Amino acid sequence: MAEITTALIKDLRETTGAGMMDCKKALQETGGDMQAAIDWLRAKGLSKAAKKADRVAAEGLVGLATGDKMAALIELNSETDFAARSEKFQAIVSAVAKLALAAKGDLATLLKQPFPGSGQDVAGYVSEMVGTIGENMSVRRTAFLSVAQGVVAGYIHNQVVPGLGKMGVIVALESAGDTKKLQDFGRQVAMHIAAAAPLSLSPDQLDPAVVERERAVLIEQARESGKAESIIEKMIEGRIRKFYEEVVLLSQAWVLDPDLTVQKAIDAAAKDIGEPIKVTGFVRFLLGDGIAKQDSDFAAEVAAAAGN
Repeated sequence: MAEITTALIKDLRETTGAGMMDCKKALQETGGDMQAAIDWLRAKGLSKAAKKADRVAAEGLVGLATGDKMAALIELNSETDFAARSEKFQAIVSAVAKLALAAKGDLATLLKQPFPGSGQDVAGYVSEMVGTIGENMSVRRTAFLSVAQGVVAGYIHNQVVPGLGKMGVIVALESAGDTKKLQDFGRQVAMHIAAAAPLSLSPDQLDPAVVERERAVLIEQARESGKAESIIEKMIEGRIRKFYEEVVLLSQAWVLDPDLTVQKAIDAAAKDIGEPIKVTGFVRFLLGDGIAKQDSDFAAEVAAAAGN
């Protein structure tokens, strides 16, 4: 059993939004397992948020670069939003995003790319700029998509300058149809992904562990309601189908017309351009996703909850 520390309770509270004492109990009930504690709180109806991404607060910017039938995303983190708003920082993100097209999704390769006009690679230049900008910086991740025929559309949500913002999406569409119409539709799909945050393209690509975790939570919730086991089994199958509709891109309700699924919207677009359209992949970067923000506002509360 892991030690139930104040830091562990604090992390669980920031992840779920649940009360301190509830977080402490969840960790005690699950032997200090963070993920199990999150699921325990959800099952008990005590978690105010299902996704840690809603609460992360690492600063910096997401950058987007597009090329011929390809696009790339990068995330460059800083300690404060003040640094991210500087023209110098934004210029670095834009330059690194362009270099990411050649790195093709490999972070190690990207960090070794020569940074334009510096005589250094990306890793070395960013390290040097830490002293210039005055706070820690790091290229956290990169992603790349390409197609043999079709387009890779990109979208930056609430961009601060062209190609830079707090959330970026790229989506690959294979088709022999009109490139302009395909690009326009691809942008709509990218905007949908930004809003709906799908976890996978299709059901078979969804991580089985995610499905099993959801099933376990749903079963526990049903049992808490006092339902018989025979009824619970039927309830769970229906709720798992609903779960797929919520997290699988092609099964989600289309944001521009909720009466359609994304797949039906793709089929309609294919008729418009006269050629089949196949979405082959997507990537969604939300700034700071998965990074816990250091915060001392709740220190006293956490310490009190952790006390014996």
